[in-house]
Amino acid sequence: MSSGISQLGEKERRLSISGSVAKVDEIKIPPPIRSYIFLTIFTCFCPAWPINIVALVFSLMSQKSYDNEDYDGSQRLGRVALYIAIASIIIGLLIITVFCVVHFTTNPM
Repeated sequence: MSSGISQLGEKERRLSISGSVAKVDEIKIPPPIRSYIFLTIFTCFCPAWPINIVALVFSLMSQKSYDNEDYDGSQRLGRVALYIAIASIIIGLLIITVFCVVHFTTNPM
């Protein structure tokens, strides 16, 4: 219990500017980043290459917006990256399925 009080005191000391102390209620904690960078990197292994690169670019733009403290823009760009990554996975699976069907139906065993 005392550790919580000491942490609260440390936060107030860090926030003190020219003698005035900010209240803990006024602290705005940034939302967690959702750039989906690992998903978009994973989609680069799918055979739908132009779409994969677009998803990766949106994911990197989301990261940059988050670093610039534009949290709403970061969430919006992250959502776009997620939707494009999902579309890329679906298109990649369709390409693989069509390739396998064509390959195994035209070549005699």
